[in-house]
Amino acid sequence: MTTESVDVRRGLPEGAAARVAELYWEAFGGKLGRALGPPEAGRRFIAGHLHADRAVTALSGGGDGSGGRVVGVAGYQLAGRGLVGGDAAAVLATYGRVRGLYRVFLLALLERTPARGELVMDGIAVDPAERSRGIGGLLLREIEAIAVEQRCRRIRLDVVAENPRARELYERHGFRAVQVRRTPWLRDVLGFGGVTTMHKEVAAR
Repeated sequence: MTTESVDVRRGLPEGAAARVAELYWEAFGGKLGRALGPPEAGRRFIAGHLHADRAVTALSGGGDGSGGRVVGVAGYQLAGRGLVGGDAAAVLATYGRVRGLYRVFLLALLERTPARGELVMDGIAVDPAERSRGIGGLLLREIEAIAVEQRCRRIRLDVVAENPRARELYERHGFRAVQVRRTPWLRDVLGFGGVTTMHKEVAAR
């Protein structure tokens, strides 16, 4: 399959928040569901708390000048900001204090803070109907370009044991596993029982 008809851009196209939230929920709803579910509420929360300047998007079918449809998105954390925002106060305001406190705890378990000189990926989400076209690779290459421009020395990401397809993608693009954490107690809480941390070294310009 070809990626010739796919355009990769930084940021989020105007009006694309709901579509990006849909893709993110499809990709990560399994581990976000207990914290942000039910699905409709979770997608609405994500759409309402996106940081457009922490996204790379892939658009398809924009040859008519319309810009195209979002078929993939990659988020990253840098300088204290990630693609999906929403602090504890936002969670409590959305879900209520009683239900919200537990959700804040669950989300804290997923937090990853970049080290100095490090860009942390929030993940890649590609429309299931558009997979095997190389879109994930295009998004990764743009993320790496951003890391280089920001003078980061490496990119870091975490991939759950239940997602071998994603790990294979990262390995094909030069990421290597540096740590495996077995977390069987999280299987019932967040839906996964292990996390692999992967790094890719990058050369600053």
